[in-house]
Amino acid sequence: MLFAMNSSVLVLANFPEAAEHTARVAAALAAPLHLPLVLLHLDVYPVMLEPELVAASAEQTQRNEAETMAGLRALAHRLPGPTQVAESGGILCDAVDAAVAQYHPLLLAMGLSPEHDMLDHWLHNQLLPVLRATHQPLLLVPESCSPAAPAPPRRVLLALDAEPFRLNAAARALAPLLAAWQAAFTVAHVVTGQEPEANPSRMAMADVRASGLLPPDAPLWLYQERHAQPAAGVLQALADTHADLVVLMARPHSFLGRLFHRSVTAQVLRHSRVPVLLVPVEAPELPGWMPAMT
Repeated sequence: MLFAMNSSVLVLANFPEAAEHTARVAAALAAPLHLPLVLLHLDVYPVMLEPELVAASAEQTQRNEAETMAGLRALAHRLPGPTQVAESGGILCDAVDAAVAQYHPLLLAMGLSPEHDMLDHWLHNQLLPVLRATHQPLLLVPESCSPAAPAPPRRVLLALDAEPFRLNAAARALAPLLAAWQAAFTVAHVVTGQEPEANPSRMAMADVRASGLLPPDAPLWLYQERHAQPAAGVLQALADTHADLVVLMARPHSFLGRLFHRSVTAQVLRHSRVPVLLVPVEAPELPGWMPAMT
C-alpha cells in the first residue's frame, strides 16, 4: 500500500507543557517513512465546554500569541526531522478539519497536559469532536509517558475484542507506517463475563490479519486476560508484554468501542506509560463510523 507523498504527522500543540515531548514521540514514529511534522497551534473558541474548562480556555487565550508561536518555531528547529509550524482559529472541529485537508496527515498527535485534571470532560468535549470531524487515527501521549529518548516502537499491543471490524480509509493508510516500525505485535483479548475464550481469541487474531493494518508476515502473538475490567485488562497486558505503544480500536460497539462513556480511554491514559494510538474502525453493519456518546 502506498502513502501520499504529501503525508505528514499533524501535532496538535495547544498544551505547551506537553508539546515538545509529544512532538518528539511523533517524530520518532514518523521517522522510518521520513514523514514531516506539522506543529499546529489551535486558537479555538471554547464552545460546549464545562464552566471550569471555559475558564481554563479563557486563561489560555490570554497567553501572548507571538510568544507561543515563537516557542513552537524554536521547538521545530530542535526536532530531528523536517518540521513546520502552523496556526488555525475558529471552532475546534472546523480548525482541525481544515488542517487535515491542507496537510493530509497519516495521523494526528496530541499530548495531555499534566495540569489537565478533568480528563473525562476533555475526552467528551474536545477529543470526540476531533474524531468526528476527521475520522483520523489519533496518537495520544500521556504526561506519564516515559521521558526516555523516543524511538520507533518495537513491541506494539493491539487491544480489542472478538467482534469483526473494518478499518476506515484513514486507518488503512496507516499500514505502511506500522510496517516500517518492524515491530512485534501482540493482540490482547480481554475476556469478560461468560464469554468463551478460545474461539473469540482466534477470531480476534484472524480479524487483525485480515484487516490489512499489519504486514502479512508481521510477528503476531496472543495475550488473553479473563475476568478483568476492560481498562485493567489492557493495562495488565501492557505490563506483561512490555509494549511501548498500545493501539485501541475506536468503534461504536464492544467494550473498546464504548471507550468514552465507560471511560476506558481515560483510565488507560491516566495509567499508561506508553503512547496510545486510537484507530477508527467501522462496524460491518453500519455505513459509517460514529463513536457512541451516551
